[in-house]
Amino acid sequence: MAIFTCLCLSILTAQVARAADMSDLSNTLIYAGENPETINPLLNIPAELPSLVFSGLMKYDYNKPVPDLAESYEYDDASLTYTFKLRKGVKFHDGKELTADDVVFTYETLTKDDTLASSVTSNYQDIASVSAVDPYTVKIVMSQFNAAMLDYFTIGICPKHILEGQNFNTTPFNQNPIGTGRYKFVEWDTAGNTIIVEKNADYYDKVPNIDRIVYKTVAVESTKALMLQAGEADLAWLNSKYAARFRGLEGFKNIDFKTADYRGASFDFHTDFWQKNKDSTGVLNYAINKKEIVEGVLVGEGLPAYSPIQLSTFGGNTKADIYPYDLARFSQEIEKLGWKKGADGIYERNGQKFSFSIQVRDYEEERVDIANVVSRMLQAVGVEMKINLVTRFDWKAGYNGFLAGMAAEFDPDQFYATLVTGASENTMAYSNPEIDDLMNKGRHAKDPNERKQIYAQFEEAYAKSPGTLLVAFLNGNYVSVAGLDGLDTGRVLGHHAVGVFWNVENWTLKR
Repeated sequence: MAIFTCLCLSILTAQVARAADMSDLSNTLIYAGENPETINPLLNIPAELPSLVFSGLMKYDYNKPVPDLAESYEYDDASLTYTFKLRKGVKFHDGKELTADDVVFTYETLTKDDTLASSVTSNYQDIASVSAVDPYTVKIVMSQFNAAMLDYFTIGICPKHILEGQNFNTTPFNQNPIGTGRYKFVEWDTAGNTIIVEKNADYYDKVPNIDRIVYKTVAVESTKALMLQAGEADLAWLNSKYAARFRGLEGFKNIDFKTADYRGASFDFHTDFWQKNKDSTGVLNYAINKKEIVEGVLVGEGLPAYSPIQLSTFGGNTKADIYPYDLARFSQEIEKLGWKKGADGIYERNGQKFSFSIQVRDYEEERVDIANVVSRMLQAVGVEMKINLVTRFDWKAGYNGFLAGMAAEFDPDQFYATLVTGASENTMAYSNPEIDDLMNKGRHAKDPNERKQIYAQFEEAYAKSPGTLLVAFLNGNYVSVAGLDGLDTGRVLGHHAVGVFWNVENWTLKR
């Protein structure tokens, strides 16, 4: 095994060295990651690569925003104005100095470019204006107070001198990015499924110890595990069952993070079925043994979910945990809604069967397993949830939903764009006036205690009329080679355990 591992690593090292014109990769980290389509901070959220290549006015220190490109900032409540003093001498990876004009350009793109196909624009809708006072001072005036705004100022700053006048959605920059971050982009070999980034020796803060990162774009979960075993990867996020195989295995270490990443069946309210049966989403929870799924599918690496913000700041109101696993209660409550079992054992109402479809990506084994178990549990009580395995989600195919994963690892306002009617990430057309009101109140309240009360109300209201059949929150199970050190599990990670590279500058690798 050791000889095979060394041989595989030597072959991969030689391939990468030829591609990047580099010969010494002894201090190169090989990461088995996701399949990005772009590396653009305005388009790729959440994602690992933009966090390496770009930097924002703010960054996260553990789970709170602190200055990054900004040397300092002030907020004047009377005028609703943020004033950011930028670091001087910060260079984009092409050598051009970053100035206030780049900040203004980035935020005006987010707030004024109606063609921008981004899921995050609702996070910036309270910005009234952005202006450069001088080359190193930026003023951002708000139309109203936004409690989560410092979190959203972490978005990467893009270079005006490259992107001005270009279509952000289609620009070649998206596959050849230039930022100010800890690592600079070197090459994207689409045929070899490899993206290479190299440490930025001119980085304005601590320069990373690891020279470069070879990011292997891998979709199939089993492949990531095989790559680790074969010495073709040094670090990967694995599902809980694959991660369990490495526990106690010589030459590897398991690094377990807490995440705010949930899994559940998300309902598409564009479809006729859910438009007619919106009142019947919550009752399904009574039929799902979530503890059994956590212990079985997740081998204990997670916990049952009752609220999308359960693990977020201000979340975790146990009064929202209103659905015990109770099949008798399920029967009572669904019949109160007017559903009656048909001859085939499936509930019917108004001539329509309680039968809906969801799509699940076929290569995400853990999601497929969760979907199958949920489907069996629902079938047993008279509800049909049909599973359609797809390679890519098809939002126009008429499916009634999908097996979703989402996270609000920081502020619960991260779900504003997903749950508020007509917001930028509300792809499932969920709409609830009470939720809209509470999310707006939570976003604009200044007192943290008031916000906690508002989000507690939100959790209870959402539980009564959910847009997703929440199942479980996952732990973030990473596996690395034994010689990789410095990963800090104090950070709560996001969707797909994103955020692991938050302190990459402190990592070391010994082969």
